[in-house]
Amino acid sequence: MGLCVADALGVPVEFMDRNTLADNPVVGMRAYGTYNQPAGTWSDDTSMTLCLADSLSRGLNYNDIMQNFLNWFKKGEFTPFSSAFDIGNTTMQALMRFEQGTAPLECGGNTEYDNGNGSLMRILPLLFYLQSIYGREFYQKDEAFAVIHKVSALTHAHKRSQIACGIYISIAAAMLLSDMNLAGAINLGLGKAMEYYRIQEGLAEELILYKRLEDKGFAELPPENIRSGGYVVDTLEAAIWCLLNTDNYKDCVLKAVNLGSDTDTVAAVAGGLAGLKYGYNDIPQEWVEVIIKREYIESLCTKLYFALTR
Repeated sequence: MGLCVADALGVPVEFMDRNTLADNPVVGMRAYGTYNQPAGTWSDDTSMTLCLADSLSRGLNYNDIMQNFLNWFKKGEFTPFSSAFDIGNTTMQALMRFEQGTAPLECGGNTEYDNGNGSLMRILPLLFYLQSIYGREFYQKDEAFAVIHKVSALTHAHKRSQIACGIYISIAAAMLLSDMNLAGAINLGLGKAMEYYRIQEGLAEELILYKRLEDKGFAELPPENIRSGGYVVDTLEAAIWCLLNTDNYKDCVLKAVNLGSDTDTVAAVAGGLAGLKYGYNDIPQEWVEVIIKREYIESLCTKLYFALTR
């Protein structure tokens, strides 16, 4: 729900630039805007996250995940109004390959130009699956990182996107440690992921692109130094920066949205972590109440929970 609410906040202003939003900042749920949708409408970020959550409730099956993605794109399943909108090119091409018979793990784009944020935005439910299989310290296991990379590779197979997903899931796992403060959890999760990737052949050279996250002054960077477009590195940086510069769910996701550009996805990536950190009750109730198909979303969350804990 943390991810979904943030996504819905960003949908009406997607592609708006930062200066325009500075003059008229988002302070709550808006209606219509970019996609002419009513307030509380969520986009592909939430839809694909729900596709993954639904599939994981039946176990890990890459073909099943891709079939859910295809049903979303072609049939409008897992959507607010039975119609998909706002799909990225890399994701669309991967789904077309799958529809034409390509094996799931061979569908994802693997070029330099296939590093949008389309796998990062939907990867979060995998956290709970990995913990159910490998325990809370799963980020120390090669098998867990291999699963993260494969779930990314369904649509985004370049190692840069896979690393972003690995860092994100590692940070998310650290956030669930009750005795950790926010900055400490981010540093722990980031450190564990970097420690893993530095010794992986063929992956370590990509880490230079994520170096800013490790800089001690990262949180103090001014907003003009934070990019909020669809590039996976920028999205991950922006989401972490928003978390480090706020102390509650509401302020975090509003900061993310008002960075402009890829507003729904930057907010969704930040909002997923903010939801983990601050909990469901910290999400403004007036925002939750207008989410389209709220009960449906919560039922899928419950379904995943019981599947992983039974």
